[in-house]
Amino acid sequence: MNQDADRKGVDELQMPMAASPASAGLAWSLVEARLIRWGLDDEARYDARLILTELLANAIGVTPLGGHVTVLCSRDTAGVAIGVADRCPDVPPEPQAVVEMRPEDLDLRPERFDDNGGWGLAVVTALAAACGVTRLDAGGKIVWARLRA
Repeated sequence: MNQDADRKGVDELQMPMAASPASAGLAWSLVEARLIRWGLDDEARYDARLILTELLANAIGVTPLGGHVTVLCSRDTAGVAIGVADRCPDVPPEPQAVVEMRPEDLDLRPERFDDNGGWGLAVVTALAAACGVTRLDAGGKIVWARLRA
């Protein structure tokens, strides 16, 4: 992902954004416009939206207040990839195996309600053809997923 991307057959979008949930709408609007330009259908764009939302939420969650993240979307001969870069050096844990959950499996007490999450990367893994983490030389990482489309 560099300035010479177009000359190497890669079409890429890089967007530094405030590490805030408020950035999600703008990020999706810009990524969706690019996906439409590339000819992705509604189903692929729906999957892309879920993937972007999960990756962005995770990156925002590990970024200090006032920090920023970078949303990436690229297309090359292997397809389309979406990623989010942050400065946190910690690599996310491998997603848990997807299991059927029942409401009684959740702890719905008000003080524990938010502790029932942690399925975001499992969703990404289920929707993506491939996904992974790329460490950045300057520190931090990009968590990315390649679309099936």
